[in-house]
Amino acid sequence: MAVVLTPYLSYRDASAAITWLEAIGFQLVTRQDDAEGAVLHAELRWDDAVVMLAGDDQPYSVAPLIGISTGAGVYLVVDDVDAVYSLAVGAGATAVLPPEETEWGSRRARVIDPGGREWSFGSYRPGFGW
Repeated sequence: MAVVLTPYLSYRDASAAITWLEAIGFQLVTRQDDAEGAVLHAELRWDDAVVMLAGDDQPYSVAPLIGISTGAGVYLVVDDVDAVYSLAVGAGATAVLPPEETEWGSRRARVIDPGGREWSFGSYRPGFGW
């Protein structure tokens, strides 16, 4: 059996989160709304990356940015870190780490999306070693 890890995030404004994800390169695969139009479940895909999301069903707290991190986030491997970072900030994300070369030989950047979630973009491909 194959094992697949897929992040699942909830947002106060899930429709806005979908719009932001589409702006950086994801495509909506499926969306289920309730009678009032609130997002019950959505799936977005970019190549092999998939994220699931929904609207908050409770008033959750999102961890604040302390220094350069919220302590948890989503890491997305991309071919062009600079371009995705620019799209993300242009679509309303807060810049945290502008694109930079790391000591370990990769390129990375970090933003906080409009819903307060941390996203990092990088050239390093986890799980394959250096």
